[in-house]
Amino acid sequence: MTRPASLTAEQVYQRCPPEHLDFETTETLEALELPCGQERVLRALEFGASMRGNGFNLFVLGPAGSGRHDLVRRFLERRAADESAPPDWGYVFNFQQPECPRAVRLAAGEGRTLQADLDRLIEDLHASIPAAFESEEYQRRLQELKDASEEAQTEGARKVQEEAEAHDIALISAPHTFSFAPMRDGEILKPEEYDALSEEERGRIDEKVEELQEKLQQVMHQVPRLRKELQEKIRALNAEMLQWALGGPIHELKEKWSHRPAVVEHLEAILDEVVRHAEAFRGGRSHAPPEGLLERFRINLLVDHADTRGAPVIYEDLPNHQHLTGLIEHQVHEGALVTDFSLVRAGALHRASGGYLIVDARRVLTQPLAWESLKRVLFSGEIRIESLERLFGLVSAVGLEPDPIPVAPKVVLIGDRLLYYLLSAFDPDFLELFKVEADFEDDLDRSDASHVLYARMLATMARRVELRPLNREAVARVIEHASRLAGDQCKLSAHDRTLRDLLLEADHWARKAGADVVGAGHVEQAIRERQERGARLQRRSLEQIRRGVVLIATSGAQIAQVNGLSLLQLGDAMFGRPIRITATARSGKGHVVDIEREAKLGGPVHSKAVMILSRFIASHYAEDSELSLSASLAFEQSYGDIEGDSASVAETCALLSAIARIPLHQSLAVTGSLNQHGEVQAVGGVNEKIEGFFDVCREAGELDGHGVLLPGSNVENLMLRHDVREAIAEGRFHVYPVATVDEAIELLTGMTAGERGAWGGFPAGSFNRVVADRLAAFARLSHRRGSRDDDAEATPGGPSGEGA
Repeated sequence: MTRPASLTAEQVYQRCPPEHLDFETTETLEALELPCGQERVLRALEFGASMRGNGFNLFVLGPAGSGRHDLVRRFLERRAADESAPPDWGYVFNFQQPECPRAVRLAAGEGRTLQADLDRLIEDLHASIPAAFESEEYQRRLQELKDASEEAQTEGARKVQEEAEAHDIALISAPHTFSFAPMRDGEILKPEEYDALSEEERGRIDEKVEELQEKLQQVMHQVPRLRKELQEKIRALNAEMLQWALGGPIHELKEKWSHRPAVVEHLEAILDEVVRHAEAFRGGRSHAPPEGLLERFRINLLVDHADTRGAPVIYEDLPNHQHLTGLIEHQVHEGALVTDFSLVRAGALHRASGGYLIVDARRVLTQPLAWESLKRVLFSGEIRIESLERLFGLVSAVGLEPDPIPVAPKVVLIGDRLLYYLLSAFDPDFLELFKVEADFEDDLDRSDASHVLYARMLATMARRVELRPLNREAVARVIEHASRLAGDQCKLSAHDRTLRDLLLEADHWARKAGADVVGAGHVEQAIRERQERGARLQRRSLEQIRRGVVLIATSGAQIAQVNGLSLLQLGDAMFGRPIRITATARSGKGHVVDIEREAKLGGPVHSKAVMILSRFIASHYAEDSELSLSASLAFEQSYGDIEGDSASVAETCALLSAIARIPLHQSLAVTGSLNQHGEVQAVGGVNEKIEGFFDVCREAGELDGHGVLLPGSNVENLMLRHDVREAIAEGRFHVYPVATVDEAIELLTGMTAGERGAWGGFPAGSFNRVVADRLAAFARLSHRRGSRDDDAEATPGGPSGEGA
């Protein structure tokens, strides 16, 4: 078997030659309206935005920082600019049911016009109503009514008085009463004169007085009726005057808004309300209309699209129940909370109807009832504005119940992939309402053509935040760093936030240096400074290894010990750190003890990897016999959780070394996943792992033949640091791609691994032959031990005998 050759410096880094970029600075590059490499997302957005069927709302999924919000908003704003503006909506007072304000639909821009018309009408009422009641015509007719009523009231009394006088009886008027008295020759008799009359005469007078009093009583009973008739006639006169005063303005408005029946109905209701409250209008100060009544005539313009050009694109950054569906505000009046139709407020779903509503999925899910309210609106196609107190049944007082308003927004949820899959699995309504999935690409394909598009994208980013232009060397360095971020020589990172932050920091260093153009050195400094800011834990880890607190050997050879490579990530900082993996092996029953799992520090994936390597050893070295092995594996000085299978190749090598008693070179570190056939599989974080071991070796002052073994399938993921590449080019550090565990064994031991021959065994002197022979010896030892145990059990008085 040919041992793998070390990779060259060119193989561990994919350069972007600046000379391949045909521009001097990004200032000359054309702006890129939409990001490159997201064609599938753009097609999904185009389909979802144009599809008007029920439930074809969008869920845009992708990692945070990928520019999802910015891309979606820019795409929708460009599309919405060519669409028509949706209608306006408002609420008016319901004169029949004041607790149920009526919804009025108007064309875009008409709402503001109607609002102004009603405001002018109210101003006219302020002037025309007092003028009508102060006019000479009104005062003359009012006086005529009062005179006629007064005449009708005095006519009956006058007749009674005439009849009394005809019988020499006087009608005497006093405040609030009338009385009769006898008279002679026009003079009222004095009491002594009355007493001097004959008894017959006095009887006649008393009888007539009694008769007159009855007639007068009948006349007085007619007074309230006459006054009531007067009031009714005055009300009719007031109504007639108001009809005359308001008929013209309201008639003009009815003609103007004849195409809106709801508006015409509201104008007629205004006129009826003015007439019905004519006394209130007349009874005001200086005949001025009461403000409380006039406020009912206005419109509460809920949604106003007068200034909207195209369809609305609304982003709701706090998508709670009230911000989505609207709310009913209250005011404190004399210690009590009061409300009316003018305090109804629109929600984002009102404003986005006929357009697009962008909502962050995680935020809407964390707000009480917001998710259920959003689904209810999308299912029903209308919004009923209700307070949370009423929904929860916490308040039983009578409140407003505005008419529901039909809405048809296109809702775009933005969230991560896990959230999308969880909603798909556990919310039965989700896929009914969000049928269009727009999945962002994490990475973009890298090629000469994509370099040009990427350069235009960088130029667009720089212009958008008003940064200095980049020269082509700086663009080339950003492209190389984008491959490092993607962890692939053939890919470029699509992480918008990280790239934008890099440009901002590079521009900062260019400004500090007094440069007019951002160069490669400024980009390199920005990368280095960012790494240094998050390097505290990495520096502390290196210090512990250098001082011997954490034991890592980088020279010599040790049995059952190998340098594995781990990956640590805290926040944005990620670095590799070597870790000592040790193994023990003896004769046993085929068990490999995972100490990490036994200590409950190993995750399920790591436990699976240990099971796989134990089955590989059994099938590779004891395919026709029972594996007689008792072994253990441990990550030394590891006190946290261990997860993943990237150490399974290193664990296998340590275990095989323990079995064969053959030492492994400590100048090499190993990473890679193992399958049951002994093949090495790709792992993640290879750049950080290699650089982590490189730093440890350099700190120890030993860069002479050191290196890392990694899966051959990870070679295209390599974008190593400049100092690592220099050491590789000088032959002081090596990176070996391996495809099988046998190749790793040959590099670690210097021995030939040996392949199984046709006779079923491994060649003499090979590493695998030593392992197989040791396992065979374990099996014989285990067999002899088993035979002795059987003999002991069969002997009388033995451990299992009756004499025991």
